[in-house]
Amino acid sequence: MHIYPARIVKDDGGYIARFRDVPEAVTGATTREETIDLARDALVTAMDFYFEDRRQVPPPSAAQRGEIGIELPPSVSAKVLLLNAMIAARITPAELARRLGTSPQVVTRLVDIQHPTKIDAVATALAAIGSRLTLNVEAL
Repeated sequence: MHIYPARIVKDDGGYIARFRDVPEAVTGATTREETIDLARDALVTAMDFYFEDRRQVPPPSAAQRGEIGIELPPSVSAKVLLLNAMIAARITPAELARRLGTSPQVVTRLVDIQHPTKIDAVATALAAIGSRLTLNVEAL
């Protein structure tokens, strides 16, 4: 999972959340609690920029004092891993489609964070580029 550190600061009339690792993700609200709720949406929305530009998504850094962790949904985390693996291996969507024996449209949906995708499909795509998706459970 990807848990990104966010700093929530008081601002005129409310609070603002910012992410060191993902500067495109900024949000705010009148209360701290509402700002934290909106921070996850802002983080997911910011991921769209990386996917649209086919840019490597930066890994989350360790939280510093005064920061809180905001977790990406598991489905988005899996797609981030796929995007980053494709970029690292210099695999285009067309090449991944060829390796999977499917159409480029299927791969386009695989790397669309708004499109619901089964985790098995992401794991299969990662295997086609020489990577393995692993899952683990951690106590809260």
